[in-house]
Amino acid sequence: MTTTPPRLATIARVPGPFESAALQLRVAKRLAARRGATFGERLGRLDDRLVFVVGSPRSGTTFLAGAIGSLPGFVDLGEVAPVKAAVPELARLEPVEAARRLRRTLAVSRRVGLVGAVRPVEQTPELAHLVDVVVLAFPEARVVHIVRDGRDVACSLLEKPWLRPAHGKADDAGVAYGSYARFWVEPERREEFERASDATRAAWAWRRYVTAARTPSARTTELRYEELTADASAIAAKLAPRLDVPEDPLASVLGRAHDTSVGRYLRDLDESQLADVMAEAGDLLGELGYLDVSPAT
Repeated sequence: MTTTPPRLATIARVPGPFESAALQLRVAKRLAARRGATFGERLGRLDDRLVFVVGSPRSGTTFLAGAIGSLPGFVDLGEVAPVKAAVPELARLEPVEAARRLRRTLAVSRRVGLVGAVRPVEQTPELAHLVDVVVLAFPEARVVHIVRDGRDVACSLLEKPWLRPAHGKADDAGVAYGSYARFWVEPERREEFERASDATRAAWAWRRYVTAARTPSARTTELRYEELTADASAIAAKLAPRLDVPEDPLASVLGRAHDTSVGRYLRDLDESQLADVMAEAGDLLGELGYLDVSPAT
């Protein structure tokens, strides 16, 4: 019989008023200090044409959101801590109620961060599990899902402490690191997740995030990280009309992506780790065509 990880109850519960206020203050400190914003961009009417960049952690969400957010008329919100902290609770609610709470949380974050008449770019990866809620909360929003080879994602996740056995640390949203089963783990496999190898948990996370984010939506555009690094102009041609932005400036900022980490699993995963990744996520890797391509070494 397994015991509940000591911090699981803390992570699963809804942040209290004090904690929520503290998280919003972090948003204000980070966003309100930005330079060059006009009065209207800071205090004007909130623009609901948000762009949500979703995907598995370590798939390029930070780069892509930063690139879009650097365009005139946009601002990159980063990972909004109050949103990230609320996602496990939002995932348990009916979509209409979850959408109402998500909209309210982001409205507060934008006001305290002085983000008014400018298009926000939100990049909390966990919203991959709430794509239906996102588009319900913001009918004018666009969702961009960036997909990266799960074997390379596993390499990157293995460098981080997020899914390793707990050691008392937490992220900026107060979500503890550790090997405990998150809200996105299948209920019948929770104990299996907690006993699994680090490589298996990394592949598990990738599989669950990608599968969730691929929920069909007329406002969702799916991109591949590998294609972005190989031909930014082609990706810009696909994405620009979806975001209602000029193609050339978008191509310019996307062109900063680099391909040095593409195929890194060939160097960084040992035989046992690769076997664990394939056992957990091989079917999805095959479905997405990653097993048909041999990346350059």
